[in-house]
Amino acid sequence: MTPIQMTRVTGLRGQNLPGDGPVSHGARIHGLDTVRGLALLGVLIINLDSEFRVTLFEQFQPAALASASSSFDRLISMLLGLLIEFKAFAVFSLLFGVGLAMQFDRLRESSRSRVLVRRLLVLLMFGVIHLTLVWNGDILTEYAIAGLVVIPFLGRSRLTLGVAAAGAMLLYLAVPWIPLPFSFPSAEWIDSHVTTARAVYGGGSFLEVLRFRLEELPQIAKLHAYVFPRTVALMLLGALIWRSGVLKPGHGARSPMLSAGAVLVVLGAAASITAIPGMAPGWIGPVSTGAAPVLLAVGYAALLWVISSSRLGWLVDWAAPAGQMAFTNYILQSVILGLLFYGYGAGLMGQLGVSAGLGVSILLFLLQVIASSFWLRSYRYGPLEWVWRSLTYGSVQAWKRPDPRIANGM
Repeated sequence: MTPIQMTRVTGLRGQNLPGDGPVSHGARIHGLDTVRGLALLGVLIINLDSEFRVTLFEQFQPAALASASSSFDRLISMLLGLLIEFKAFAVFSLLFGVGLAMQFDRLRESSRSRVLVRRLLVLLMFGVIHLTLVWNGDILTEYAIAGLVVIPFLGRSRLTLGVAAAGAMLLYLAVPWIPLPFSFPSAEWIDSHVTTARAVYGGGSFLEVLRFRLEELPQIAKLHAYVFPRTVALMLLGALIWRSGVLKPGHGARSPMLSAGAVLVVLGAAASITAIPGMAPGWIGPVSTGAAPVLLAVGYAALLWVISSSRLGWLVDWAAPAGQMAFTNYILQSVILGLLFYGYGAGLMGQLGVSAGLGVSILLFLLQVIASSFWLRSYRYGPLEWVWRSLTYGSVQAWKRPDPRIANGM
């Protein structure tokens, strides 16, 4: 498949005409679906490893985990932390900002804010349902709230978007030195909580798990509050990238994006090294800890975009169907992992090592890619994407693909 084919935009909606309806399948940009799909794989790997295979707060007990793991599992865990952890979520935030800016540009000026706010409120509804009934590690709620913060900036100049993104990122990097209105759990609380969480999540009934999940929410909300400025910054950066035009078909920005991606990955790797305790003095370590995932995430996204638009696209394009149905697949991952690891299902929490969990993640994602490919042969959108669009636009959206024989007049 050629670069033009992979990023082609066809049909009336593909001409960027203003309107109030959703973007049609033909108006999608293939490279974005590819990057989103691979980010979804990264999110799945990290979610399974740190929030289903074990409980959420066990990741704050690195010494205990290391002593209970094999040397191979410790190596895999280190690689996941260096290469994927926090980076996949950051890529998702970046792409969410790109999507908001695309929709903003396409909608009529008189309806932009109304449609986008309604879209985010629907997402917020889904997020609340997800974090209460399925899994309290949900990111949809944070994305919806952050999106509402970003909307007023979408009509501003690129300079304003850049300044706002930089300001939000500086706020995030400065959080370690800012007095917060809340405190993080103590080591004693974490130790006690982890013991209880393993027992409830690994062996409890659905109602017992639900009750405990709701009790955890105040502590988990603190973690979301800590990274919220980063989420806003990345969404603003995504909007700025879209506004720059480099993602639009025919722009010819592949070489600059390749160079930018390579530089960002190198800078991110350097920041990761200086973030290691004892490697850098004073304030450098905390700043590097916050900056490294962001630099690597933006670098990853740029390089994956370039690969997808080149003759090597086959290396990454296989993930595009899952990316096109990312909303459905994200929720489905939580449901499946809950059935695998919680007590009301197979109860595997605490019984799998890091490498075994990685294998489960890859297998599940490959099955989702296959299922998404088959689904998209008959439907324009995933099931939850269709519900989201229908609720956003206040009418039932057409989602079946037309029969090609009828479309060709046969």
